[in-house]
Amino acid sequence: MEPTRILAIRHGETAWNVDTRLQGHLDIPLNDVGLIQAQHLAQALAQGETIDAIYASDLSRAQNTAEAIAQRVGQTVSTHAGLRERHFGAFQGRTFAEIEVELPEHAWHWRKRTPDWTPPEGGESLLDLRERIVNTVDELAARHPGQHIVMVAHGGVLDILYRAATRLDLQAARTWDLTNTAVNRLLWTPQGLSLVGWGDTTHLDALGQDEASV
Repeated sequence: MEPTRILAIRHGETAWNVDTRLQGHLDIPLNDVGLIQAQHLAQALAQGETIDAIYASDLSRAQNTAEAIAQRVGQTVSTHAGLRERHFGAFQGRTFAEIEVELPEHAWHWRKRTPDWTPPEGGESLLDLRERIVNTVDELAARHPGQHIVMVAHGGVLDILYRAATRLDLQAARTWDLTNTAVNRLLWTPQGLSLVGWGDTTHLDALGQDEASV
């Protein structure tokens, strides 16, 4: 089977990204910067890429980012709940600082990235998240051997994809960026993912460093 080329992209910026407030499965829209980021991304991909299919999380911040791309490249967006952000349970809607104060016993597991720890009130463990994301990518990529597809998702999803492609443990310290609308390139075969390139933000240069930050 020919490999599937994947552009894995985090959605544009939201107000909660700026506030370091965890979104999880809550449907927070793009802010004005995020909308502009999505347009710059779409313009860059339309100029330099051939896109055969576009998939997105069904949360609006990812779906709207994907729609901007689709309009430029003449494709439609297929949504898939398997590309959603991690469910953070009681952490959703809280900032990192609030979590440390209000849920200190759980904050410790958060900081240590305990793989089997589940955030209270219906959250998702890292192990469960990895299984969901890898299975979803396997399902979608297998439909497109030899083709080039886009997947627009979330920071936690992109983190899992990087770890899967580089064979890094779930608890390994993160040394890679998860910038909003950065272009990340992967190859998929039935044997798994491999990393081609990560964190391309050249399309954001015109926005200035402050607006492009997360």
